[in-house]
Amino acid sequence: MHSRSTEIAIEQAYFDAAAKHRARRIGELGDLAGAAAHPGAAAHLHRHADAARRAIGPADAAVAFGRMDDESGEVLYLGRSLIRDDNAEILVVNWQAAAAARYFEASHREPCGLRRRRTFDCVENTVRDFTDLVFAEIAAAVDQHLLDELARGRTGEMRDIVATIQAAQYELIRAPRDQLLVIEGGPGTGKTAVALHRVSWLLHAHAETLAAADILVVGPHPTFVRYIGTVLPSLGETEVELRDIGRLAPVVPRGRVEPAKLGRMKGEARMAVLLGRAVEGRIGVPEPAERLLLDGRFVTLPGAEVAEALTACRAADLPYVERRQLFRDRLGQLVVDRSGGSPGAAPAIANLVERLWPQQSAPAFLRDLFGSRNRLRVAAGADFTADEVAMLFRRGADRLSQEVWSDADLALLDEVDHLLDGPGRRYAHVVVDEAQDLSPMQLRAVGRRAAEGSYTLVGDIAQSTGEWARDGWDEVTRHLPTRHPVNVSALRYGYRVPRPAYEMAARLLPVAAPGVTGPEVVRDGPAQPVVHRVGLTERAGRVVAVATEHADAGRFVGIVCPAHCRREVEAALAANGVQWRSAERGELGGSINLVSPREAKGLEFDAVVVVEPEEIVASDDRGHRLLYVALTRTTGHLDLVCVGEPLPLTAPVRRGPAGDGADRAAGFTTREVRRLAEHLAGQVRGAAPEPYWDEVLAEVARQLRDGS
Repeated sequence: MHSRSTEIAIEQAYFDAAAKHRARRIGELGDLAGAAAHPGAAAHLHRHADAARRAIGPADAAVAFGRMDDESGEVLYLGRSLIRDDNAEILVVNWQAAAAARYFEASHREPCGLRRRRTFDCVENTVRDFTDLVFAEIAAAVDQHLLDELARGRTGEMRDIVATIQAAQYELIRAPRDQLLVIEGGPGTGKTAVALHRVSWLLHAHAETLAAADILVVGPHPTFVRYIGTVLPSLGETEVELRDIGRLAPVVPRGRVEPAKLGRMKGEARMAVLLGRAVEGRIGVPEPAERLLLDGRFVTLPGAEVAEALTACRAADLPYVERRQLFRDRLGQLVVDRSGGSPGAAPAIANLVERLWPQQSAPAFLRDLFGSRNRLRVAAGADFTADEVAMLFRRGADRLSQEVWSDADLALLDEVDHLLDGPGRRYAHVVVDEAQDLSPMQLRAVGRRAAEGSYTLVGDIAQSTGEWARDGWDEVTRHLPTRHPVNVSALRYGYRVPRPAYEMAARLLPVAAPGVTGPEVVRDGPAQPVVHRVGLTERAGRVVAVATEHADAGRFVGIVCPAHCRREVEAALAANGVQWRSAERGELGGSINLVSPREAKGLEFDAVVVVEPEEIVASDDRGHRLLYVALTRTTGHLDLVCVGEPLPLTAPVRRGPAGDGADRAAGFTTREVRRLAEHLAGQVRGAAPEPYWDEVLAEVARQLRDGS
């Protein structure tokens, strides 16, 4: 038995030797293009060499992250790429190889023939320490190296989890490709990381038929896509396409605000029927006789013949643009038959085609459709009420470039783009994160891109919120075309969220998602959650003070703030000279980050400050789920700053202006009304003599009404 320092020295010698052979391989790849017989071959070899170098990774990275010792005495090192010595003997095996499987699959219940699993702690290629799992001695399902890794500070970017993949995660990573796989898991179960590592494994397992560019990963918003953006490159996969759900649509100016009810309607599947009718409705009806001016003379085409050509082309199983070209060709033949052919026929034919079958772009089409009550009414048919048609109508901008689009419009633009131009880029496998919140129209946009119906969906029903909050996965999967089986697999263990924070959040589950069982949390936290009960005027200042204290301790901080409180928190950050990043602007990575509850999904921070839980609950029909999300973003510290209840288990009372019965848009709670009234009463009491109180309050009411 060696001492620990001697054991580290032995491992370091092995790492150094493997690094020399890796450097030799990198050098060989650099010389590869020079051996080509001609420039074309050189370019091909250069691309091959670049891809191989990316797969090997940085020259100074650790050659291995782990090793496994078989009961027979055989030892195998695992890394992110294969390394051989001069005799082609394997020094390090790729983590994706079948030979590496036992490293991830082994547990204390089923060691898979292993005596020991060792995980290395390295800085570049220097071995600092290691953690051993001796399967005859272990009594827990989670190893110490995993817990140490989870305790490391966050940086604003998701890290790969190759060195800490657990057996249940590995099973899903290696699941067969030909299925619609739903990976369901509570906060901190690693479901997003599992889906991304599954991409890397699929590319390795199907290397002959699957390229990185054949895979699309779809995230819920730009901040999330940036957050996960470094994981696949760290695994050697740089060509996988990552997009947020809005970037599936044509590029247009965004930012239009519209009522939630309208946004919900635009997400319904029946909108696809309306748009299909509207596209067909753009095809016109010919005159009884169509006269064309050809080279100074008129040629008359019988309307019946033009109509026959039009009908035949409309019936073709092709997109709008291709059928339009077919009609143009048929029309040209009619002109030839009537005139014997004329060199000047093209402009006249083009004019007639444009009148009967106009050229369209998706943004121009949708702007014109929404701007026409008559076209909307015809396209709606019996599927929409008159009130719903009226909701869809809006006056378009004078210039198409000035038209601003809502989030719900984006999936409609994608639908129209597909109807007009046909299928766009399609992928062999599509990964969708936070899939539980997508509308049917968004899911149609995803489904159009899956060439073979092969998907990995990631999500958690307990975190399903917004206009399309779901209570089951069948409500999602039924909108995705596939010929493969649909399988829902749950991750049981929660690794990220510390037990004290999760136990607080779990109290919401019976209200938020009664049918959902939360994960089994495996780690304790550094501290208990702290509740800061404050007055209304103190709230923003306390939020900033708590966040700054965590940041000064070197922690990556997330302030999860509802919209109603955001302005005051931003003002307090500015007043205190605090540098911060905004997820709303697609930023993440500073010491202090301001995020909405919805933007917080999928993100993680060393310390989380949750602002006014009652407001979070009040902001959404499934507000308890949003609060559940907010409370489970931490890997360590959790603070709640609030005027109202820190853990509201019933919806706060919301009422509109006196007499109208409407909800207040901001979700101002009764408790906050009382606190604000107390504050204003104190101001009036201290500034004005009692005989003038009624007069002052009347003037305040007048100014509030008038906006002065």
